[in-house]
Amino acid sequence: MTVLYHLGRFPPDRLDWQRLLPLIGPANAAVALYRGALLSVPNPDVLLSPLTAQEAVLSSRIEGTQATLGEVLEFEAEGDANNETTPKTADIQEVLNYRAALREATQLLRVLPLSQRVIRQTHAVLMQGVRGRNKAPGEYRGVSNWIGPTGAGVESARFVPCGADKLRGCMDRLESYIHEAAPDRLVQLAIVHAEFEAIHPFLDGNGRLGRLMIPLFLFSHGLLEQPNFYMSEFLEQNREKYYECLLATSARDDWTGWCEFFLKGLIAQAEVNQRKAQAIGNLYRERLDWIAQETRSQYAVRALDWMFGRPIFKTSDFTAAAEIPAPTAIRILRIVRDRGLLREIRPASGRRPAILAFAELLNIAEGRAAF
Repeated sequence: MTVLYHLGRFPPDRLDWQRLLPLIGPANAAVALYRGALLSVPNPDVLLSPLTAQEAVLSSRIEGTQATLGEVLEFEAEGDANNETTPKTADIQEVLNYRAALREATQLLRVLPLSQRVIRQTHAVLMQGVRGRNKAPGEYRGVSNWIGPTGAGVESARFVPCGADKLRGCMDRLESYIHEAAPDRLVQLAIVHAEFEAIHPFLDGNGRLGRLMIPLFLFSHGLLEQPNFYMSEFLEQNREKYYECLLATSARDDWTGWCEFFLKGLIAQAEVNQRKAQAIGNLYRERLDWIAQETRSQYAVRALDWMFGRPIFKTSDFTAAAEIPAPTAIRILRIVRDRGLLREIRPASGRRPAILAFAELLNIAEGRAAF
């Protein structure tokens, strides 16, 4: 059965707050604890960059890409930007765009509210130079679209979003709702995410952008100091339930069921994110003392910060970009590689430099011993 967009029935006028109340307190507490963990991490933009990359990988994987965190970071280390010569490199470029779009939105939100202008500009970055770049990046669709089997017509659609003639009005209503007072911000966030996905305002990239809006909403409403709450791990692990609950908001006006699913996801993901952030902070503090003792260099802290921000890199990039005198940079690299901080994943060959990986850090981001 094809489900049609719930035109004229947003925002929902009935939520079963009795069902949601047992989850609202724990969800807000979990986000607050995660916020506290972030505040204890020095320079979180740098130290938590592997988590941002992993979020980009997982959000894109929900849409069918096959790239891994290691493949993305190794590709980036190679410096082969905008290479789409194979399906794999095309997947990787989409992941890199996701991260670039998050950076773009973060800068915009320092001077603008979370608005349609921010959404469109973020979408333009998300779709720049990748599959879908010919589908009006940054512009709302001017035709109808639908969600269903690849290549099938609207008659086989599982869901049909609002028509193009109604789209701008639906987005205006969503933008207004984002800034309304609400009984609970996390319930409001759940509704915002579901509504964006239901409107499906662009020809491509709606799923990824809708998931990007989760940390952007938390940041714009002051629940986090930076938009670095990443939820795609939970959504990817519960993909079928995720789509089922989203669909039910239009099929049966079951917004309560969707909010219930989303709040449970926030609780679960906040706990995972908190553990990872704390583990990265602990790793940084441990390795800070270690690298200072091992290298006896005034540049030890700068070197470690650079490695946290680029956990897979070419040795030549470190010596060129870490702002450390070249002889000292080469000596530091030799020491940290020989003492096991970095692992060589591609040896030097001729004029081609070696590629090194910060395995401890990457394994925290992956949540398993992947490197």
